[in-house]
Amino acid sequence: MTDLSSPSSWPVGGGVCGNLVREFDWSRTSLGPIDQWPQHLRIKVNSLVNSPIPQVLMWGPDHVMIYNDGYVEIARNYHPRALGGKVPDIWPEIWDWNRAILERGLRGEVQAFREQRMVLHRDGHPEEVVFDLFYTPIYDDTGIRVDGVLCTVLDITQSVRAREALAESRAELYHLSDALPILVAFLDKSLVFRFANQCYLEVFGIGHDQVIGKRIRDILGSAQAALTEDMLNRALLGETVNVDATVRLPGDRPRAFEMRCLPRKSGEDRIDGVYMILIDIEDRKQTENQLRDSNDRFHAAVDAIHSVLWTNSADGRMIGEQRGWAALTGQGFDDYQEYGWADAVHPDDRAPTIAAWHQALAGHTTFEWEHRVRCADGEYRIFAIRAVPTLNDRGEIREWVGVHTDITEQRLTEAQLQAQAEDLQRQVAHRQRAEEQLRRLNETLEARVADEIGRHRTTEQALHRSQKMESMGQLTGGVAHDFNNLLQVIAGNLQMLAKDVEGNAKAGQRVENALSAVARGAKLASQLLAFGRRQPLEPRVIQPCRLVNEMDEMLRRSLGEAIEVEVIVPEGLWNICVDRAHLESALLNLAINARDAMDGPGRLTIEMSNTQLDHAYAATAGDVQAGDYVMLAVTDTGCGMSPEVLERIFDPFYSTKPEGRGTGLGMSMVYGFVKQSGGHVSVYSEVNEGTTVRIYLPRSDSDEETDAPQFDGPVVGGSETILVVEDDEAVRATVVDLLGSLGYNVLTARDSQAGLAVVESGLHIDVLFTDVVMPGSLTSREMARRAQEILPGLGVLFTSGYTENSIVHGGRLDPGVELLSKPYPREALARRLRHVIANARQAVQAAEAQRPSDPAPKADPAPQPDEGAGRAVSILLVEDNALIRADTAIMLEEMGHAVAQAGKATPALERLGEQAFDLLLTDLGLPDMNGNDLARRAVEIQPGLAVVYATGDSHLPANCPGQTILLCKPYGEDQLRGAVEQALARMG
Repeated sequence: MTDLSSPSSWPVGGGVCGNLVREFDWSRTSLGPIDQWPQHLRIKVNSLVNSPIPQVLMWGPDHVMIYNDGYVEIARNYHPRALGGKVPDIWPEIWDWNRAILERGLRGEVQAFREQRMVLHRDGHPEEVVFDLFYTPIYDDTGIRVDGVLCTVLDITQSVRAREALAESRAELYHLSDALPILVAFLDKSLVFRFANQCYLEVFGIGHDQVIGKRIRDILGSAQAALTEDMLNRALLGETVNVDATVRLPGDRPRAFEMRCLPRKSGEDRIDGVYMILIDIEDRKQTENQLRDSNDRFHAAVDAIHSVLWTNSADGRMIGEQRGWAALTGQGFDDYQEYGWADAVHPDDRAPTIAAWHQALAGHTTFEWEHRVRCADGEYRIFAIRAVPTLNDRGEIREWVGVHTDITEQRLTEAQLQAQAEDLQRQVAHRQRAEEQLRRLNETLEARVADEIGRHRTTEQALHRSQKMESMGQLTGGVAHDFNNLLQVIAGNLQMLAKDVEGNAKAGQRVENALSAVARGAKLASQLLAFGRRQPLEPRVIQPCRLVNEMDEMLRRSLGEAIEVEVIVPEGLWNICVDRAHLESALLNLAINARDAMDGPGRLTIEMSNTQLDHAYAATAGDVQAGDYVMLAVTDTGCGMSPEVLERIFDPFYSTKPEGRGTGLGMSMVYGFVKQSGGHVSVYSEVNEGTTVRIYLPRSDSDEETDAPQFDGPVVGGSETILVVEDDEAVRATVVDLLGSLGYNVLTARDSQAGLAVVESGLHIDVLFTDVVMPGSLTSREMARRAQEILPGLGVLFTSGYTENSIVHGGRLDPGVELLSKPYPREALARRLRHVIANARQAVQAAEAQRPSDPAPKADPAPQPDEGAGRAVSILLVEDNALIRADTAIMLEEMGHAVAQAGKATPALERLGEQAFDLLLTDLGLPDMNGNDLARRAVEIQPGLAVVYATGDSHLPANCPGQTILLCKPYGEDQLRGAVEQALARMG
């Protein structure tokens, strides 16, 4: 039997902690030797160490700790020194908490704390835990005095975290369902709503409390509920139900939904409710109806025209029944199967037809041809063929759909009209030449004056960007956009007002002053966009040394005679791809800043070199990629900058200049431009020594490009219909007035959805004029794309105070995008509209044209020169629009001419250096060079070259070659033939 009075055998049992209690030297504590402990302490300790629940006894006024094995997990690294230790020494991080608890406990208070959060350092680092804590006072044998406090600790950290994670997961699930664009609800076995997502509530226009606890008939009404309840009951039996149904929404609005009812099974595989999911398919239903209507219209249209519809396999075999072809040719079913249809084609036309067919097959392009077909009555007639390939998902041809149209009478009539037209052209040729000579004389003078004014304005604008501005606060790109809208309203109304006050010199001067203020505001907005990197750049490949040389005179004039300018340019400098105008502005800003820093005589050094930034430099700089760069450095001998000033040099609106001499936007604009161009800027400066600013711009391996063409034709209006899509009401009203003053018919829409609705209404529209930034989910670019699908001949002109990613990628306008930046003058709007309208019309004409392979039904299918043409000539055709280029080339070849084609000026100049041509036919609006500059260089290479300009402008540009003939877009075969003959006749 165990002797409980012996210190070595008490307490009885207790595991590890019981053994520690027996072996611990308690005489070193306030409790004294263990054999002298009072009976009530010994009883409590013996009970504590044998308890399976984590407990700690804090005894006496100094709170000596005695605990059991369960408490070891609570103490962690504080065990075993916590045994016999004092609470404030062991748990200092929670002593403020324990002190208050122990004070109340020693007063006899029983305390309990559920889910108490604490931060413990028991493992050497802060750790948040959650405990259930129960504090019990331990009285002495008299039952009057409290000698200690017993704490029972339950660690519920993991269960609390699991519960919180479950709640968070459930909340996330609810958020997810609310984010879905479908209606989701859950009904219990009694068909009572227990959940409905946000989309469900919004579609039915009701609140959460109006759904939860309600039955389906309370939401859908009795009639609709009967059908729905049948579906729900089937789902409760375990069936997944999926049907298309029309649901009447509030306001008696019918809408098509795909309704799905899915049973929900509990953990015991019992069905406890039904998920009801409604997917809005109204748009799909409407699309299906429109497709069905479109197919009906297509079949009716085919029946209404005098054409034969047929289909072929990808390799040109006729498969299956072809009623139209059989009726036209009289061939039987077996006769035209596979390649048997070719037997009905005239023997002389078969080989050319097959060759052209193979060409279209290889290029996956539309097949357009003419040949003679033997009809059912045995007579051969001329047919125009047009076949379009349909492609599968892999881009492979699935089949061809084509039509044969009888044009025999048309070709005979054309031959008669052609002869009459040639006589008329010869009669007017002499008068046209005289008028052309007089017009060239006038335009040469005007062009020289316009060029000088343009150069003067360019210099003034470059200088103006370096002048003072009033600080405008921290504006963002969005503010600049709104500012440009305001400027557009002001500018448009001022231009309209200028017309109203014509003859009133004083009022006219005031309008001019106001327009000048608008121009200054537009430049300020441009600077704000520059340091915000939202400016629409037009990067081109340039040679930087040529740019600096061309700016030399302007720089010296801007800096004054007191500044000595030195330019250091090495041989073999690499090309760069940047916006030339913005690079000029950045260099001018740096030069003027240097002039102000020198404040008198000094030296400005502009140095350029090829350099390579290695990975070490890139890692140190942090904002540049390693690679090849062209370095442009501007060094002055001015006052220099302190390190404090140098740190803030690129901050917007930060300036060290006196008030009135700077706004702090210059260096910000330089930094924004360089970063938007993929470059890097570094600045080195010493006080009283000077400053060096180095700009690093990425190397370009491409050839240098010339400046883009400018639209400088006269201000001409028109009677076409323009659809204006603009969300700003004031801007919209101003644009309507401007277009009305130019004679256009105007339709308006406040956003992209409304604009598309106008297009879909069937109204005739020539041009879509839309702002880039639009409210709503439908972007202006997507609206324009869909509008051109509906109206293939529609011209599109974008406008904006700043561009966005919808039409700009990599800092460059997307190919084919026409952009007019806000604010714009009435003249710029007029010229750009005529350019867009002309190109759109020519593209439509090219797409719809049906050109003959023979001028008349002859036995020889090879193209023959027209009698009126006199001789076959070699023509170089330059046009960037592929459709217009292909159509024009076909017309010229059918006239018997040899045609070489180019889409840009650069390859055209290469061809001129390699081959002799009789005539150059070029568009003016080429992507890499103005067509007028191309023609001038062409006649230098080949002096006897005839020249024809094909353009939407109504006049020839200044300084064009003397032999130039104008061909206005859109043009047909007769106008083209006349222009070619007139140009050749002029060259003698």
